[in-house]
Amino acid sequence: MIFVLATPVLAITLLLLAFERIFHVGVFDPRLGGDPLLFQHMFWFYSHPAVYIMILPGMGVVSEIIPVFSRKTLFGYKFVAWASVSIAVIGFFVWGHHMFVSGQSAYASVTFSLLSFFVAVPSAIKVFNWLGTLHKGYIHFDAPMLYALGFIGLFAIGGLTGLFLAALAADIHLHDTYFVIVHFHYIMVGGMVSAYFAGLHYWWPKISGRMYPEMLARAAALLMFLGFNLTFCPQFILGYLGMPRRYHSYPPEFQVLNVLSSAGASILAFAYLVPLAYLTWSLLCGRRALANPWDALGLEWQSPSPPFTENFVVTPIITEGPYAYPAVAERPYDV
Repeated sequence: MIFVLATPVLAITLLLLAFERIFHVGVFDPRLGGDPLLFQHMFWFYSHPAVYIMILPGMGVVSEIIPVFSRKTLFGYKFVAWASVSIAVIGFFVWGHHMFVSGQSAYASVTFSLLSFFVAVPSAIKVFNWLGTLHKGYIHFDAPMLYALGFIGLFAIGGLTGLFLAALAADIHLHDTYFVIVHFHYIMVGGMVSAYFAGLHYWWPKISGRMYPEMLARAAALLMFLGFNLTFCPQFILGYLGMPRRYHSYPPEFQVLNVLSSAGASILAFAYLVPLAYLTWSLLCGRRALANPWDALGLEWQSPSPPFTENFVVTPIITEGPYAYPAVAERPYDV
């Protein structure tokens, strides 16, 4: 729905821009009587919901994985589901927080600031419900779970730092500094990429019919978490101290923090290459996967690994709700 409602606005913006360039009718260009702020409004009306287009699937992956490896029903399932809807809806009303220093109306800035705080509420609901699912669960730290836990930690940091940028006074100081870069990357790289790797490792046996080296996958998850934090934590300090983004040079006092960030990026790059190596190896040499190696209740795990064309021998009959695990249950095996 976000795609359907937001993307046409970007398309209309591009058409208006082409119309202005070809026919010299003032839409955005102030030299022709246009308003450049209108371009920013239309651009961000699409671009901020686009962030949620990317992160909501990751949230869905985490909501799928946490119950499996906690052996518990997803805590507050309806709240988690409706929080996704709330994020999608509120996400259309906060685009102006990108424009606090653009010269837009002060009243508009105050309104967008307030709405930006609201969008944190459904995200917080999801985090609390994931933690509630983990509480007193029989937790197994398989690779998908480690990536999912990394997502929760990194996403929480990214979300909390977004509150600083939603505050007018703080954003005026932090705008276009490395602080903005770190906030975005904790959400979209630390968060979404961790969720992507969680889903990739979780469904890899179903996709390929092969298992990967579990201990190597766990090590890669921990290395990715370490490398990401070493890369971006120093940039919080750099941004707070006022180091602007998109500059190729910086004062000498920022040298140590930039070197730490570069070292972390090297670790992070290596952590991304390790799964590429062992997943490729698993396609050729990995042991055959069982139909349901995680002992999960999801419908896809009731078919062979990998599934044949028709998926199921007979049409499955659903008799329980999603994630209907007992309160605490030990898996029949320990990895």
